[in-house]
Amino acid sequence: MSKRDRASKHKGKIEFGTKAIHAGQPSEGTTGSLMPPIFQTSTYEQDGPGQDKGFNYSRTNNPTRQRLETVLAELEGVKFGAAFASGLAAENAILQAYLRPGDEVVIGTDVYGGTYRILNKVFGPIGVTIKQVDFADAAATKKAVTTKTRLVWVESPTNPRLIVHDILEIADAAHAKGALLVVDNTFATPYFQQPFQLGADIVVHSVTKYLGGHSDTIQGAVLCKEASVFEPIKFLQNATGAVPSPMDCWLTLRGLKTLELRMERHEKNAIAVANALKGHPLVKTVYFPGLVDHPGHEIAKKQMTGFGGMVSFELDGTIEEVVEFVSSRTYFTLAESLGGVKALLCHPATMTHASIPADARADVGLSDTLIRLSPGCENPKDLVNDLLEGLEEVAESRAKSRSGKKVVAVGVR
Repeated sequence: MSKRDRASKHKGKIEFGTKAIHAGQPSEGTTGSLMPPIFQTSTYEQDGPGQDKGFNYSRTNNPTRQRLETVLAELEGVKFGAAFASGLAAENAILQAYLRPGDEVVIGTDVYGGTYRILNKVFGPIGVTIKQVDFADAAATKKAVTTKTRLVWVESPTNPRLIVHDILEIADAAHAKGALLVVDNTFATPYFQQPFQLGADIVVHSVTKYLGGHSDTIQGAVLCKEASVFEPIKFLQNATGAVPSPMDCWLTLRGLKTLELRMERHEKNAIAVANALKGHPLVKTVYFPGLVDHPGHEIAKKQMTGFGGMVSFELDGTIEEVVEFVSSRTYFTLAESLGGVKALLCHPATMTHASIPADARADVGLSDTLIRLSPGCENPKDLVNDLLEGLEEVAESRAKSRSGKKVVAVGVR
């Protein structure tokens, strides 16, 4: 029995970590190269007009991109996948495929700023109605979904407050009115969560984040279970041309091979960070699904195999203190994005979620003192110490400020 035949025999039985390395990634057939080559080409020789070997132009298809799409689909447990030049390009393809003037889309109250912007600044003006609802309220969710609703769009865990939604419950509400359920699985990744098993029709990823995993590529992906749902998205991938380069696809294929290892480390570090921050006198709230008092803890235990690698917290202080804290860390680098091997932190109100108006942020509970952490793959002790040192610096600065005021007061007397 050949190696290919043995692999086919075991298809569907292998564990996630093995699948991430082997699925859709056989050695290259001509030379036996263990790692597949990068097909860095824009076009392909044809034997005659219209007589190609399955590839004719790299906007339409490319062997390296095809490998990536196959792997991503298999990791999510479905057949159909399309890679895009960014996460927002992937989102746009879904929205453009399914929304027309007069249609409705239902989204959560805690949502990525780029998603909020494209819905309210691009699709809202052409007549699409955007409804924001607290998905934790089952009755409100059912009421929000009507026969005009084409898409129900769920992040879980959400960005940036790590709210965990009951995907199965929301799927029932969407399907009862004939709507499609879209799940943004960026934060959980297919390693910790399988949305299609919970009723999702479409899964979207910012591949830039955990799937790529090394902060060196911008990419997105859309995965679908049914061909009929996938076809209009696949059409737009070619028709609008927002496709990733072969090099970016190759980098992501490389990154996926260590996805299981990285996610295990990210979660371990997130647990350490969350526990260190919880109860600190300068921390008002810690958001992490792994904490037993997190509102979505029980749902996460039910529908996820782990709690993810993201932590957010509210500093019990001023905006000035937040700015100083995030700008002066040693191992947490101040930057947008997340999910890389190097730890990152950001201030959502002025960075990733700045496109959401201040009053809208306040309405949904997104505090201006919220700090989002993406613990990388460093040693957890160093990451914890980095944060605790920053909080100590805030405390020392306050003490000096109070001391200075007292001296001035004495001098005035």
